Formats: sequence, C-alpha cells, structure tokens
Amino acid sequence: MLMWLAGRGTEDDTMQNKVNGTDMDDAGSARYESIRQVLLRVFQQDGVPEGLVLLEGPLAQLFGTSRVPVRRALSMLHEEGWIARFEGRGFIVARDNQEVEPVRIALTRELFGLEQRDELVDTRSTGEKVLENLQGILSTAMVFGCYQVDELGAAKHYNTSRAVIRESLMRLRDKGLVEKEPYSQWLTGPLTARELADHFEIRANLEPAALRKAGDRLSVTWLNERLDNVQKSRGKQLNPAELETLEEDLHIRCLEPAGNKLMMQILRQNQSPFIVTRIFYDLLKIPVDSAMLDEHGLVYEFLLKRNWALAAACMRDHLERAQVRTLQRLKVLSVLPVPELPVFMERQ
Repeated sequence: MLMWLAGRGTEDDTMQNKVNGTDMDDAGSARYESIRQVLLRVFQQDGVPEGLVLLEGPLAQLFGTSRVPVRRALSMLHEEGWIARFEGRGFIVARDNQEVEPVRIALTRELFGLEQRDELVDTRSTGEKVLENLQGILSTAMVFGCYQVDELGAAKHYNTSRAVIRESLMRLRDKGLVEKEPYSQWLTGPLTARELADHFEIRANLEPAALRKAGDRLSVTWLNERLDNVQKSRGKQLNPAELETLEEDLHIRCLEPAGNKLMMQILRQNQSPFIVTRIFYDLLKIPVDSAMLDEHGLVYEFLLKRNWALAAACMRDHLERAQVRTLQRLKVLSVLPVPELPVFMERQ
C-alpha cells in the first residue's frame, strides 16, 4: 500500500495500520489532498529546482486525474506559501514577491523523485479499498487462530454499507480466505499444518501438468521479464504486494495459458501457502529467501529453453521444498505475538 504520501511512521506502525485498516483512505478523503501531500513532500526536501513552473494540465496527466483536484491542491500550497502565482496561468516554485528565473521543463516522475511503480493518487472505489484491506486482515488473522467477522462492525469500521462488506467477503471466500455456511457467521482460520499440506498436495498434482501445457503459449519477452524480476528481488526486503506478484507470476499467470478455467479456479482458492509466506516476511522484515528465488529462476530458465518437461519437474521440486519452508514459517509465526486486529474480528 503506497500510503507514504501523507508521511511515514515506523515499519511496525505501518504494519499495525495495515492490520487495523487505519491506513486506508477515509470516505471523506479527496484526491486533491493526496496530490498536495506529494508536492509538499517534494518541496520540503528541495526536490525540484526553484523557479519550476507548475501547470495544471501536465500535473493532471502525471497524477492521472482531472485538472480540478490539481487546481485545488495548488491553491492550498499557494495559501501555505510554498508556491507563487505565475503570469496568471499557473504557479512557480517560489515565495510570493520572490524574483526567480522561470524554469520550464517537463513535469515527470523522475523530476519529482517518484518511482514508476508508485501510485500517486488512489483512484479505486470504496469497495476495492475495503476488499484489499479486508484481505490483509483476514490473511493475518487466519494464521493466528479462528476468528469471526462481524459484518455490521466491519461496515461501521470502514464507514460503508453492509452490502459492500458482504460483497468483499464473498469475493474473499472465492480465494479461500473466509467461509460461511447458510444462516451462520463468516469465519476465517485457523490455518493448520494439515491444511497447508493438503493445499500443497493439490498444487503439486495440478501445476506441473498445467505448466507443460502452457509452456509453448508463454511469450519469451514475458518470461524474460519475470526472470529479471526474480533476479532483482535477490537480497531485497519485499512488501506483501511484491511477494504476491512474485508468487502469482509463477503459480497463476504462468499456468493460465493452459486454458483450464476450472483448474485455475481451484488454484486461486488455494492461497494459504502464499499467505503464510507474505505474513512471515511482512512481520519479520527480512530479505526474501534466496532458495525460493533460485527455484523460481530455474523454472523460468527451462521455459525459456522450451524444455517443458524439466520446467515441470522444477515446478514440482519447488512446491515440495516450499512446503517444508512454509511449515517451518508457520511454526515461527505461532510463537509471535498476535497482531492487534480490528474490533470486528472476534476470536473464537
């Protein structure tokens, strides 16, 4: 979650905010405030040249919004004294009445010191934000025990309707994160070693065969990009979204060209192994395991060599080794303090 726009606390605070849902934008928060925070951060760090001309159009394109929120953000920054009006059609990075030479250059991410992957303004609907945040909460809870989800309490927590919460929970049920029998409550967890072993058995029987079938339908360019991402991840501390991308590239996107929709539905519902890995790394804040990256890399390398049999064999070997690592991580997580969860999560 790219919530650094409004400033960052400690890593522990960030993790706790994710679990509690407090880093999700309030319903009343607006795009102009996110834009203001990004620009303010840049100005405070002297990240752009004095005299830089700021025009609504290029900034709107940069942030992926209309001009209206950009205009309001610039007006607020002007009122706060960070920028001055310029020739009646924009602003300039200077104080009022300060004489500076105008700097007219392209307003790019590189100029503002922003990464290409950074989402500058969160344009998602309330439902999408709730879905993502609930997924993180349920993933964490199920590792530490059995919890009941209070629908009404969740609706109050997110300041939204029960219909939005129910829809999110139904979508997360399709991922195997929560379950509900007719006329019963929503429940998640506990995630046990037996359940993990069952999930890995399913994957070990399905994924190698699917990879053999999908192999010749995967583009060389795409495979090289995936392999490059694996190499770039070495020695790095990945966030949950980056870990999810790494895992889904190999275990979902590589297999989709096989064309078996029912199989893909089953695999998407067997997310427990990846959940343990994401929670483990997010709580311990350590670099991703090099053995896992080596195994991912081997699969991609044999796919690039068009050797489907060896690629499938490496996939099976990876899943067998990953099962051992995941069970060890589950044991580690079992002795860690339970993160504070929102009040709508009731331990059973």
